[in-house]
Amino acid sequence: MRAGVILPGGTATEQLELAVAAEAAGWDAVLTWETGYGVDPWTLMAAMAVRTERVRLGTMLTPVPWRRPWKLASQVATLDQLSGGRAFVTLGVGALSDDLTQTREVTDLRERAARMDEAIDVMRSLWTGDGEHHGTYYDVTCSAWLRDAVRPVQSPPPIWVAAAWPRPRSMRRVLRCDGVSPEYHLDGRDATPGDLRAMREWLAGQGAPDTLDVVTEGESSAEDPDSMAAVAGWAQAGATWWLESRWGSTDSLAARLADTRRRIDSGPPIP
Repeated sequence: MRAGVILPGGTATEQLELAVAAEAAGWDAVLTWETGYGVDPWTLMAAMAVRTERVRLGTMLTPVPWRRPWKLASQVATLDQLSGGRAFVTLGVGALSDDLTQTREVTDLRERAARMDEAIDVMRSLWTGDGEHHGTYYDVTCSAWLRDAVRPVQSPPPIWVAAAWPRPRSMRRVLRCDGVSPEYHLDGRDATPGDLRAMREWLAGQGAPDTLDVVTEGESSAEDPDSMAAVAGWAQAGATWWLESRWGSTDSLAARLADTRRRIDSGPPIP
């Protein structure tokens, strides 16, 4: 199992330095997150690409129904070129917030899901296909010389997707992608490695390849053996990535940044 760290925010400079520290400490990936207004993750990861040599760079996550998929595809491809083939993107329908109802974004869940499905087709057509897509929501034609100039190193860059387990309609979307970040809906109880194992078995039964990445995220401590044992339990259940996160922290941003830096410097959990 490989390990990445989801950055908790901060200025572009602060996050860039965390990425450099993560590579030095042996982490395998650095992930940023997208907001309506904030530090732009793709500009930030472009800077990370030229300051690092090994770590993979991606998002957790990109609310693709509120993005223009051709623009997102060009950002991923540009990052992939700059990083020498280390880019990936995690797609989701986006979490609703009060301000979104005032920005005229699509808020209907069914339509957001449909737009995300079609956006995947648009992005892959631009990366590897003929550069044309004519669908329900998007109509795209891209000149061959532009596709050649913005062709990613990877063919194509990996797409991870957030999906709700055990909801079949949501999970079937995973079969079109390279990885899954599960959102567990288990009637109020916390997810266990057994739930991840059941999800993997269901996906395998639907034809998912053995190479599918399965993501688990949470907080661990290098000084806590029980914490390390918990990470190992997820690995044994079939998780291929552990993502260190600090979503639930009520500390100030400065405190979260300091805590994240300490966790980065102590190195990734080793199952």
